[in-house]
Amino acid sequence: MLELHTAATPNGWKASVTLEELELPYTVHKVDLRAGDQKKTEFVRLNPNGRVPVLVDDGFAIFESGAIMMYLAEQSGKLIPTDAQGRSRVVQWLMFQMGGVGPMMGQANVFYRAMEEKIQPAIDRYQNETHRLFTVLDTQLNQHQWLAGDFSIADIANWCWVRLHFWSGVPLDGLDGLQRWKQAMDQRPACIRGIEVPEPLELPTDPAGVERVSQTSRAILQR
Repeated sequence: MLELHTAATPNGWKASVTLEELELPYTVHKVDLRAGDQKKTEFVRLNPNGRVPVLVDDGFAIFESGAIMMYLAEQSGKLIPTDAQGRSRVVQWLMFQMGGVGPMMGQANVFYRAMEEKIQPAIDRYQNETHRLFTVLDTQLNQHQWLAGDFSIADIANWCWVRLHFWSGVPLDGLDGLQRWKQAMDQRPACIRGIEVPEPLELPTDPAGVERVSQTSRAILQR
């Protein structure tokens, strides 16, 4: 039985959405980031980096969300092509998310939302780079229905981050291809199920709610 140790984060969703798209049975272990579960000894045994998600397959632990997605796709023979060039196209867009979209949006979230002190040059830097990356996705998606040919783990990985663009303070205005693709992803039943693992996440828009979530983010950053 597959066991997923996860929290309601974009990287966590990458694993749960992939599992849902593949229709694989799995059990969920919620990791409470606020309580510091990810730094506890039993979790660090599974992931030395102390981050979610972690997938355990019959005692074999896999950490790093992209590695989990590739493992599941390759084991299932779905969501990634078997030919070298087709596989490479998917991996390229997966790495684009892991090396670009995720880190830049993550930093935008920190400086724009989580940090009490607002450092405008840092906010501008990460929001501008996030928007640039969005335009790269938009260019590809104006020419193709999906990022790498057929629907794949590359689409899942990028969507799990792009869907929270508003939390990074980066609008999708004028990015028609990206918006079309996001709407298609938003409506996929497996995507809908996957982002409710281990529990639904509803980010507030009112100032009091935003501040409450920001305080939680600050506490997690200090761990």
